Amino acid sequence: MPNPRTILLRGLLRLNNRITRWRRVRTDPGRVLLLVAHCLQSSACGRNLTRPGGGGCARCGRCPIDALEELRQRFGVQMRIAGGGRQALAAVRLPEIRAVVAVACERELLQGLMAVFPRPVLAISNVRPLGDCHDTQADLREVEAALQAFIRPEPPPIVPGPAPSST
Repeated sequence: MPNPRTILLRGLLRLNNRITRWRRVRTDPGRVLLLVAHCLQSSACGRNLTRPGGGGCARCGRCPIDALEELRQRFGVQMRIAGGGRQALAAVRLPEIRAVVAVACERELLQGLMAVFPRPVLAISNVRPLGDCHDTQADLREVEAALQAFIRPEPPPIVPGPAPSST
């Protein structure tokens, strides 16, 4: 059973997500940032994914980073793995970023929401089967739905009609 503080934080995050969805922010995929906490990376992994040039994900499937990377590629969004609040803020404040899907613990999400307001953020709480900050998980269906909420649909292709006759 979650403690009362966690219940309150989750309620605030749900309220934020409702308001953000109500705003109907839509943008190009390249302007959406998928921001995830480093605790989703397997503790057995020796790669440093929080640094540019840190080697990249090995795509071994032992943690959700592999599946999140797959979503990033499929939707064409940007993705950053943040080792802390400063890295997260630096990524969110880039001028090309218009919307953010963030996956972290409730405390970090709420602090981040307040720091980047009014930038639209859909906040997704991670799942912590082994405790805080250690081998956490993400609900991939929820992440996918959040990405879809921000991405502007492509216009239908223009189908040329019959050529006008000259009679």
